[in-house]
Amino acid sequence: MNKVNALPYSDLPSGYHRWKWRVLLSFCLFYLFVYLGRFNFWPVSPLVQSDLSLSHVEIGLINALLLWGFGLGDICHGRLAEAYGLRLWVLGGAVLTTILNIVTSFATSAWSFAIPWGIAGFVNAACWAPAISMISQWWPRKDRGMAMGILGTFTGGAMLLMWWVSGTVGAEFGWRAAFRYPPLIIAVLGIAFYLMTRDRPADVGLPDYIEEDEVSAAPEAMDSERLKGMGPYKELLSNPRFHLASHVKGLENVVRYGLTTWVPIYYFTQGGHSIESTLLVTFLLPLGYLIAPPISGLISDRLLHSGRMPMVVVSCGISAVALVGIALAPPTNAVVGALLLLVGGVSMGLSPMSALAVDIAGRHMSGTSSGLLDAHGYAYAGMQAIMFSLVLDMSGSPWPVVFLAMAATRVISAGMIVRVRV
Repeated sequence: MNKVNALPYSDLPSGYHRWKWRVLLSFCLFYLFVYLGRFNFWPVSPLVQSDLSLSHVEIGLINALLLWGFGLGDICHGRLAEAYGLRLWVLGGAVLTTILNIVTSFATSAWSFAIPWGIAGFVNAACWAPAISMISQWWPRKDRGMAMGILGTFTGGAMLLMWWVSGTVGAEFGWRAAFRYPPLIIAVLGIAFYLMTRDRPADVGLPDYIEEDEVSAAPEAMDSERLKGMGPYKELLSNPRFHLASHVKGLENVVRYGLTTWVPIYYFTQGGHSIESTLLVTFLLPLGYLIAPPISGLISDRLLHSGRMPMVVVSCGISAVALVGIALAPPTNAVVGALLLLVGGVSMGLSPMSALAVDIAGRHMSGTSSGLLDAHGYAYAGMQAIMFSLVLDMSGSPWPVVFLAMAATRVISAGMIVRVRV
């Protein structure tokens, strides 16, 4: 950043503030539909399992390859986009996501499904970390929690929209249709996002903001020579706070994606519900993801002076209780199950881990930091898919053990995040 072309955030012209909202809301609208090509397997997984005669282990493998593919993409795309163009990378991810979903729809076995699905996860990752870097170029730490909270509402909405659209299309027209038609909108909106946004204020002749919060200002004051090539990886991976935060994100995703992976199958197979009834029961989980993020962002920015750690601790405590409830409640009770999933979704949505990663790294390493944090998240998410599938296949489907194990990870996460102190 050229200090000559930077101003205090409060002194920036009105045109700057119009553009910051344009970038944020354009990405929010785009991302609202991205899950139609990433997690659309989850609501139709009972149909895929039945049609292709898949075991729990094969379902776990398919989920793991998607999640690990996404995590590998996170490691690469954030840094590459910082070097070659943020919005260009998002556009590429959107178009390739659509193509890989269509390829996956022609699968006839576990492997012919899992391989293109894993590649779809890799290319879809290009839609996340580069855009988080874009947002950080326009939003300083003092307002970043709110910005990321608004985005969190749309990511929760994306899960809700996907659950409804993909589930409905799958139930009405078969699971293959859920992979062929809804994902087309991702490519269209990716093109629109590319045309409507710019990577940085300088791209539209506007000054940058001066970061006034010490947490993010310190890494932004780093010598630019240290940030060339692989420099951002070296800086972040040698930062103990970033390491802890990354593993907290990983444990968080054990629950976030553990629930979305397994609860449809749990209530379908153990509760005896139809696919339509299962969708209604599990619908409140993504609804919870939608409600909480802006509340968390406003509290952390306005009441906690951009402190993220207390909100993560609150998220851990409430979600642990909800998970114990899911483990103990009978799956045949749709009302209790739905309410517990709502509480679980809301509590998980309170965690501002994405904002915390950018806070630690500053805007110049924000793409790399977002990618690395998210990669940890998806590495853990993939492991839960494999581990829980093995538990379910080898031990006679002890479903309460799965949810109690998730609750334990939330308690561990609370103890770890306290040491990050951001």
